[in-house]
Amino acid sequence: MKFGRLATKNAAGALLGHSLEIAGRRVAKGSKITESLVADLVKDGITEIVAAQLDPGDLSENTAAARLAAHFTGPGVSAPKAHTGRVNLHARISGILMLDTARIHRFNQVSEAITLATLPAFDPVQPNRMLATIKIIPFAVPERDIAAIEAIMAEKPDRPLLQVNAFKSLKAHLIQTVLPHTKASVPEKTIAVTRARLSSVGAELSGDAQTGHHVGAVSAALVSEAAQSADIILVIGASAIVDRGDVIPRAIEAAGGTVHHFGMPVDPGNLLLLGQDAFGKPVIGLPGCGRSPKPNGIDRVLQRLAAGVAVTGDDIKCMGVGGLLTDIAERPAPRIMAGPVRGRGKTGYRVAPVILAAGLSRRMGAENKLLADVRDGPMIRKVVENVLNAGLEPPLVVIGHDAQAVSGALEGIAVRYAINPSYAQGLSSSLKSGLAALGPDVDGVLVCLGDMPRVAADDVRAIVTAFDPAQGAEIIVPTFEAKRGNPVLFARRFFPEMLEIRGDVGARHLIGAYADHVREVPREHAGVLFDIDTPDMLQKYRRREV
Repeated sequence: MKFGRLATKNAAGALLGHSLEIAGRRVAKGSKITESLVADLVKDGITEIVAAQLDPGDLSENTAAARLAAHFTGPGVSAPKAHTGRVNLHARISGILMLDTARIHRFNQVSEAITLATLPAFDPVQPNRMLATIKIIPFAVPERDIAAIEAIMAEKPDRPLLQVNAFKSLKAHLIQTVLPHTKASVPEKTIAVTRARLSSVGAELSGDAQTGHHVGAVSAALVSEAAQSADIILVIGASAIVDRGDVIPRAIEAAGGTVHHFGMPVDPGNLLLLGQDAFGKPVIGLPGCGRSPKPNGIDRVLQRLAAGVAVTGDDIKCMGVGGLLTDIAERPAPRIMAGPVRGRGKTGYRVAPVILAAGLSRRMGAENKLLADVRDGPMIRKVVENVLNAGLEPPLVVIGHDAQAVSGALEGIAVRYAINPSYAQGLSSSLKSGLAALGPDVDGVLVCLGDMPRVAADDVRAIVTAFDPAQGAEIIVPTFEAKRGNPVLFARRFFPEMLEIRGDVGARHLIGAYADHVREVPREHAGVLFDIDTPDMLQKYRRREV
């Protein structure tokens, strides 16, 4: 491929190097230059343009990307049509991402113009999660480079460079040891946490047992009929395992089993034990943090086992890179002695909720929809309460039209206000008023609409939890049945563009403009799509028809 300046009169058939506007229309970069475009350029006095000319044997960017993507599609992976030289690969199923790291490195070494970027190996994924992106950087690449990469992929026909191992319907049995002073609430909480942890990987808790904290009792529990009917056995002690000579490892061996590995380079989770019973069934001695719902080392092991991937001691030794996880309050010696920070997602970013409540409510008629009774109080109050119930910091409510009445409806609730004197100019003016009132230490803004009372606290938590700019998750959008809804969370780096928006529109165009930075959060109800902006919709909501 040749790229550079080209006489306009000779440019027909080449690809446009940079976008331009001509004759009242915008022509995107990469567009094929037509005779008509050449005529318009010459007429406009443009004698040279930057263009790309394909050589014999070159493949266009979309053709090359699509050809590579075809090798990845299968039962667990899907790929949409190539666009601007890019194909994003998505998961079709729930499971864990399996990578052939060595061959992916070789893939990326063939040509600087052809790239494959993936999530980390063994990451748990859900349907529609983006797994990887193939990007052809220039407008075309030699076909021989694509063929060289295909040869690498063909070396192991039964092992793709990338695949999703589906979670299987495993059954787990939980054994807990107790001491005379153990509170009844401790085993109860552990059962609930374990059941939820297993459910997240498609497994179930088929049974549980409590026993004394001594070798004989634990050994007997390991060989019990209930334990043997499960696929894996989980054991957690009233006191943590601190040595291979402790109660739980000795009980595994007394029951005819084997201790393969004790200790884990994942924190929280250091005191995990990996073994098997006399019949080869996995037995996992849980660390104390196994009682916490927060991510810890046990999740790394369960995710693989649930996807049918064997876990060895060597596998555990290799979990240290990326093994420093978010701290949890349940640990006896947390790294930072401080209370929880409200409004921060799992990765510690500060997310500020901004609720837009300044509009004229024109479609509702004479009534201000934000003050309408929605079964349990004014609509705006319900929206604010849902955000607060998600555990976020007090939201910033942008008010303008009917400001006194709207703020009166929120009396007694911990909120902050921003005044939008230009509310008649539309939604963008409220968005800008809200952004301008945020402090410099905000990492992202959750833009909430004041007329969406069905957005639940769980929806808000899920959106904030998914926010992780360091991993490319910079715009978080909830979805229901593949339709995108609200609220939307934007990283701080988009604030300047959001402040340039004009008219009665929000910032949703950024979702399309930065598609690679968007993370969708599927929800199980339509509340994230439902707003009340007409009398008819209000009545349907009051009658519980929607």
